[in-house]
Order: sequence, then C-alpha cells, then structure tokens
Amino acid sequence: MLAALSRKHIARAGRLGSGPSLGPQNTGRATTMDDELDCQRCGACCAVFRVSFYWAEADDAPSGTVPVALTRPVGSLHRCMAGTETRPVRCIALRGEVGQEVGCSIYAQRSSTCRGVQPGDSQCLKARAAHGLESPRHAAISAGLPQHLLP
Repeated sequence: MLAALSRKHIARAGRLGSGPSLGPQNTGRATTMDDELDCQRCGACCAVFRVSFYWAEADDAPSGTVPVALTRPVGSLHRCMAGTETRPVRCIALRGEVGQEVGCSIYAQRSSTCRGVQPGDSQCLKARAAHGLESPRHAAISAGLPQHLLP
C-alpha cells in the first residue's frame, strides 16, 4: 500500500517494534501535511478495506512474500489478509491502536494492495473518514477544493 513513501516514512516503519514508541517524536515544529498523514499514527486503511491480492504474492509461491499463514482464500486466484474478510475489519498484521500508534508486523513482506495505498490518496482519505480521523484539511481535499483554498 505504501510503495512511494518518502525515506522518512520508510525509516519510521523500519523503527516499528524496535523501541517503546511507534509514533513521531515531538519536535516543537509546526504540523505539516506529511505529519497529518503519518501512516505510523493512522492505520485506518488496515481497518476498513479487505486486503485482497493475487495468490502468488503469498510465501507459498516461488516469489511470494506475504506469510500465507496470515491469509485467507478468496476464490481460486486470490487471497486476503486474515481479519479483512469480515466485519469489523482489522488486518491481522496491524499492531497498535488506529489513529494513535500503529505499525505493520509484515511491513517488508506486505502485498501489492497494501503498497498501492498512498498517504492522502482517495483510499487513505476514505479510511481516515471512516475512523473519524478526517481533519478539516482532509475534508477539503476529499471535496476537491483547489489547493489555494485549503485550510
């Protein structure tokens, strides 16, 4: 879901589980859009959508990476992450509390579906809204407000 993340996001994800805090540090600087859409604080996409993908992305296929034990079959050609096939949705690999501090326990092995969601894209904003994490700026972006009119 997060293929085009900046190095900063990747570094944050790499710290997941390596220390007591999963979230950003208080630096005393102004909050930026990048901070507002910090995937390591959000996790909404992992608790809203079914994460389905082609079966060969699982690690029981020659080049697969997603741990097959964490997946469920969806027809003959697809799988999904366990926990995303039922309501309430919550991916089995999601750790932490949505909207607070979260991380993916299989971040390096995640599916192409996960890598496809980008901070601030339509899927991200829909998921954030579903969890009440939509700021006035996100609502304006979702509504298609021109950049110069954003709060």
